[in-house]
Amino acid sequence: MKTALTIAGSDSGGGAGIQADIKTFSALGVFGMSAITAITSQNTVEVRSVQLIDVNIINDQVAAVLEDIGADAVKIGMLATPDIIQTVAQCLKKYKPKHIVLDPVMISKGGHRLLEEDTMQELKSTLIPLASLVTPNIPEAEVLANMPIHNEPDMYEACRVIKKLGAQAVLIKGGHLQGNPNDLYYEGQTFQLFRGERIETKNVHGTGCTLSAAIAALLAKGKEMPTAIDEAKDYITNAIANSLNIGQGYGPTHHFYHLYECVT
Repeated sequence: MKTALTIAGSDSGGGAGIQADIKTFSALGVFGMSAITAITSQNTVEVRSVQLIDVNIINDQVAAVLEDIGADAVKIGMLATPDIIQTVAQCLKKYKPKHIVLDPVMISKGGHRLLEEDTMQELKSTLIPLASLVTPNIPEAEVLANMPIHNEPDMYEACRVIKKLGAQAVLIKGGHLQGNPNDLYYEGQTFQLFRGERIETKNVHGTGCTLSAAIAALLAKGKEMPTAIDEAKDYITNAIANSLNIGQGYGPTHHFYHLYECVT
């Protein structure tokens, strides 16, 4: 069985972060492992508190997994401090996993920056150059490219700018723009637009985590990057279409929709 490691924070509500990644790996037939960088106390309505994990523990988690089991792909989520980013980067340089999918969690759903400026700069200079694919949404791409993105032509320019930060490829997710959520892929030579369907639901908690984890899982299984993105987008679209009306706020997607005849 192929394996995938997620390096990210824990979501006690189960809809995003480590929990979403492990569910996605499992749903796509990949053995999932984790290195937890932070523990969050959250639900569908709010994040109540966050406890960062000591960098030595983060290092040991990654080392323990990669030295014994290994990972056919690594997915990276939110890393909250420059020290954590440096620790993760050192591990990646040491163990050299073949596929690294970086979801640069920088902006909250409400539009607030989750990372301080020094952390964002560390992410750009230290971690992005190690990534096989970086998957920002529109607000995150605006920060990384230092430009506003109002339409698809802007997405093309932002892809060019972000690619220059050193990642092997860029996928800008277009869900924050008007119209259908089309995503733009760029690997330095050609662009590919992955068209999507807008699904009217408030239950979209963890969609970014799930998409990047799905891409990592499919890369682990040997898919080429464009195919992995295409199949991952189909997976997250169906997970949103079958999303779960759980909690009083933004509910989660349904990671195992294909195993259920109906959602109750």
